[in-house]
Amino acid sequence: MRRAARHVTVQPRRTAMSEVSTMTADVDFTHEVEKHRHELRVHCYRLLGSFDEAEDLVQETFLKAWRGRDTFEGHSSFRAWLYRIATNACLDAIARRPAPGPAADAVEVPWIQPYPDALLDQAAGPDAEVVARETIELAFLVAVQHLPAKQRAVLVLRDVLGWPASETAALLEDTVPAVNSALQRARVTLRKHLPERRAEWSAEASALEKAALRRFVEATENCDMAELAAVLREDAVWSMPPQPELYIGRDTLIGQWAPFMVGPEAFGEWRAVPTWANRQPAVAGYAKRAGSGVFEPVALDVLRVEDGVVAEVTTFPSSVFPWFGLPATL
Repeated sequence: MRRAARHVTVQPRRTAMSEVSTMTADVDFTHEVEKHRHELRVHCYRLLGSFDEAEDLVQETFLKAWRGRDTFEGHSSFRAWLYRIATNACLDAIARRPAPGPAADAVEVPWIQPYPDALLDQAAGPDAEVVARETIELAFLVAVQHLPAKQRAVLVLRDVLGWPASETAALLEDTVPAVNSALQRARVTLRKHLPERRAEWSAEASALEKAALRRFVEATENCDMAELAAVLREDAVWSMPPQPELYIGRDTLIGQWAPFMVGPEAFGEWRAVPTWANRQPAVAGYAKRAGSGVFEPVALDVLRVEDGVVAEVTTFPSSVFPWFGLPATL
């Protein structure tokens, strides 16, 4: 019995030249996208406050850009097109989050994470505003998280990146008057959540800041509670995102830290590695417990220094160490 003949559609075979052309276009697209990876990660981080989420959203942005690459018509720059995709992805992520509490500190923004300065340096390129200290420090990031999603995007695009109102409106598919109104409301809210003396902070790491970092490192390694107290401001604040506790006052902080550093319940010997996060001094703490032959990671302290003393300590878990290129043990 004869089988019925199958109908087979023969696809035209690509020529070697067309295959090379397609591969070249794909390589060029990937190269062009990768040029913007670092600055897009900083942009997503500003909107989200989370390093982990920023990494994920940049990958999502690149995937969406790749899938929609044929839709890019050149009406805006390629960079602006990527920013539009990334911003919209962040707005969607913000919509899925709970709103932060009313306080202006990290305990009300439990998802806040540090950003290594080494990666900020990679993002800077010719655009200093991308990583300007006053727009990447933790206090600014925490304050931004209190803004509604659209106001947050407008503030970052207009006041941080310096985009014109017309381009910001086009990216957000809104009107220029609406963007200007959102910006004014965002500025008012931001001022309510920033530290009072923030305008007096230096735009660059000062000698006093570096000296405070050295003192903090030495006091930690020597388990010198008196010196730690001396480098803290009297009303210093300590928080440990995502934990909800907030500790205020030099004596309170020393009382909380002392059991881990001196006495029968102490961790053991300490080593402190200085580093920088969010353009602020930071200290990676390692402890060698009794019976152990190595110093193991404990936590990363990011310091806010004012007038040569530490006004605020934000402590993050040791899981952030790999982002900073810190060793697993010492």
